[in-house]
Amino acid sequence: MSEQSEPCGLSDDAAFSICSDPDPSTKDFLLQQTMLRIKDPKKSLDFYTRVLGMTLIQKFDFPTMKFSLYFLAYEDKHDIPKDAKEKVAWTFSRKATLELTHNWGTENDENQAYHSGNSDPRGFGHIGIAVPDVNVACKRFEDLGVKFVKKPDDGKMKGLAFIQDPDGYWIEILSPNNMVSLLSV
Repeated sequence: MSEQSEPCGLSDDAAFSICSDPDPSTKDFLLQQTMLRIKDPKKSLDFYTRVLGMTLIQKFDFPTMKFSLYFLAYEDKHDIPKDAKEKVAWTFSRKATLELTHNWGTENDENQAYHSGNSDPRGFGHIGIAVPDVNVACKRFEDLGVKFVKKPDDGKMKGLAFIQDPDGYWIEILSPNNMVSLLSV
């Protein structure tokens, strides 16, 4: 009879041994965007700009397909090029932008909802926003009426929080310096 052990992730050695060194042809690749489908652009744009402090850097409408794309990032609005072609290239050269996709009419459909990935079947989990002080940021979120999944002092992982956007997507709020002690590095 064999003893059953708790399942666990890969060891550090196993994880690193599976990974390949990047091919030189990929040296200029970058994670450019994460796309979330949104029900109501008015609510989502307000949330991501006013609550999280992001900047709308570009908007694209596709009338024949009835959808719009909104690109947000932590960029200074004064740095956005004025020339239309230059602005497109600039937008798609930014690191870690958030692309919000709005299918027209969903804002008027009371039954429309997107799956956040955090209920069964699980999939997508969250995006993460680094802040200087999690408690200060969370106090502001509380004052703004933001919905929390986890407050900084809840659960086993102290010092980080999870909030929800208007569509129920989870957003981790973390402090880079706090992650050192949180992850016991």
